[in-house]
Amino acid sequence: MPYKRILTIQDISCVGQCSATVALPILSVCGHETCILPAAVLSTHTGGFGKPAVYNLQDGLEPIWRHWQRERIRFDAIYTGYLGSIDAIHIANQIMDEMLEPNGKIIVDPAMADHGRLYRGLSDAYAEEMIRLCLRADLLVPNITEAAMMTGMPFHQTYDEAYIRDMLAAIGGKDVVLTGVSFEPDKTGTAVYNNGNISYYFHKRFDRSFHGTGDMFAAALTGAWMQGKSLEEAARISADFTCQSIYNTVESPAHWYGVKFETALPVLIDALK
Repeated sequence: MPYKRILTIQDISCVGQCSATVALPILSVCGHETCILPAAVLSTHTGGFGKPAVYNLQDGLEPIWRHWQRERIRFDAIYTGYLGSIDAIHIANQIMDEMLEPNGKIIVDPAMADHGRLYRGLSDAYAEEMIRLCLRADLLVPNITEAAMMTGMPFHQTYDEAYIRDMLAAIGGKDVVLTGVSFEPDKTGTAVYNNGNISYYFHKRFDRSFHGTGDMFAAALTGAWMQGKSLEEAARISADFTCQSIYNTVESPAHWYGVKFETALPVLIDALK
């Protein structure tokens, strides 16, 4: 099994089962050495705990990676999630320029928008910088809102396969796993764009949304893909793992702030064997 060193650059939500808090264990059980660069530290995620304590770490990021540079540390893959500031995007670009192994991979989850609008606190200028970062990706993992922003296409709540096909073709030239794709009200899933071909994988739509599932999916996708799984297989494995995590949570109303992904890690491990 390939053993890769992967750097993930995103925030740490100390409570809430999202961002680096899920990426680290998921990438680790995929059999990879996982390193982190925290763009910010939040006491909790922003979805229902009230106003969290937020510590932006932009001023501390450059000394960290400059130390890595002096020690000639390199990464087989760099995977970015929620970055939260233009400065953090610029630092991610610099690290990609200087610390990626030859033939190393860049995986970008834009993590900036959903339901037709940017996340609270992010600006149009931030979106423009994130789109530039997306253009560098070997593997891009946007949702439909983010893909619409990348391509300049209008965002639609309902659509057909032609809309998805045109969107993926407009992104062009790279591998894409588009999340949140749905042609039927009771199903949702992914569209995988690889070498100009599109394949779909659907599963049951749940009655409510769950925090952190996008981060879980992107981390598992990265881990499986870096193991050498085909993009289609990696997307299927990641979707099944995410769904199992949700199934393991739906009967626990007190666990509203995330999903019990830890209980589904054996499913992910078995799927990767």
